[in-house]
Amino acid sequence: MRVIKWRLSPALVYARRRFYPRAETRVRTVAVLGRAIVTSLIVGVLLTHASGSACAQEGGAHNIDVGYLSQAEKREAPFPYLDAPPADEGLAGARLAIADNNTTGKFTGQSFVLKEFIAPEGGDPAEALHQAAAAGIRFLVTDLPASKILALDASPEAAGMTIFNAGAPDDALRAGECRANLLHTIPSRAMLADALVQYLVTKRWTNILLAVGTTEGDRLYADAIERSAHKFQAHIIERKPWTFEAGARRTDTGHFAIEAEVARFTQGIDYDVLVVADEGDEFGDYLPYHTFEPRPIAGTSGLVPTAWARPFQQWGATQLQNRFLKLANRWMTARDFAAWAAVRAVGEAATRTNSTDPDVMVKFMRSDKFDLAVYKGAKSSFRSWDGQLRQPVLLADERDLVSVSPQPGFLHQFNELDTLGIDQPETKCRFK
Repeated sequence: MRVIKWRLSPALVYARRRFYPRAETRVRTVAVLGRAIVTSLIVGVLLTHASGSACAQEGGAHNIDVGYLSQAEKREAPFPYLDAPPADEGLAGARLAIADNNTTGKFTGQSFVLKEFIAPEGGDPAEALHQAAAAGIRFLVTDLPASKILALDASPEAAGMTIFNAGAPDDALRAGECRANLLHTIPSRAMLADALVQYLVTKRWTNILLAVGTTEGDRLYADAIERSAHKFQAHIIERKPWTFEAGARRTDTGHFAIEAEVARFTQGIDYDVLVVADEGDEFGDYLPYHTFEPRPIAGTSGLVPTAWARPFQQWGATQLQNRFLKLANRWMTARDFAAWAAVRAVGEAATRTNSTDPDVMVKFMRSDKFDLAVYKGAKSSFRSWDGQLRQPVLLADERDLVSVSPQPGFLHQFNELDTLGIDQPETKCRFK
């Protein structure tokens, strides 16, 4: 224990000697009382801590259950089979977040448990939701597509749950199809497109050739790029569908056919950058180095806007990368990161409110007092108007982090992160 030494100030010494000879006795009395008060406070704190520790050991930690609902799917690696799609994508991120939550929970008396509900391939996720409800789950993270999320949310069993969307980028879920109990940790297509177009505008690559695939996701991605181009005053020179069947590349001369097709596809068009809308990963990898003129590739291939990227190491991200690599024996993906952020949001709310009451935690998560550290140089929080987690968006290729949006100079009156995606004045969300 630190020894506290009490000394008389020069003013008291002067008062004792000149005006009041008995002042010395009174000052010593005050000093003795001061020591007694300090000692009493220290003893009280120690007793309180000992009592609290005993209660914690006697009563045990408070459990907070988080559910993860997904569906098994057959995932084929695209040509040239460099990286097989991980079977535990998304789920591994949730598992890491539970471990991170429990690291903090050791000090707060809270324990977090992840319960996994995986519907079989071709099965009905509603059965998995029924199991989650029977287990008392109030926080449910899912990476299902938008249509299945809406189907689950329509079930009476989902009425008491807060559902975290960690896999569907559909803007409709944040607009006309938004739900009051639905929060989104995966960036929307509008956020991804805004992040990319902001960068293209800063580089003055404002003339865009837009190559669009055949799937519904490709069309929605292209729509988001067009909206962003209008928002930030870039120009879509042409929106051109890609219809070439690239299966011939697997033959001995297939690469010559691809090279000729890409050159034909881009010939005669004056553009600065080729933006690709190919969420199905069917043709985007064929485009680099094959265009008629030397032009950069961006979008779903080349320079990709994403929630997370393997080359990202800034703002302490290396620590998260290493923890995930140790847990899953692979690199973290954007889907893993979204699931991690969802489970971490639950842990952060529990810690900050010192509560295990789901209603108290959700109210705090949706308030302007909540923020979440996501290793991207800015505090993230949920938008009140559509439930989207505002966050920086990375711009990266396979080997390099090129930039992070929002870009410098794109200002906002409240939060610069709201320059990415649908802002409050333009939202069409009316919570159901």
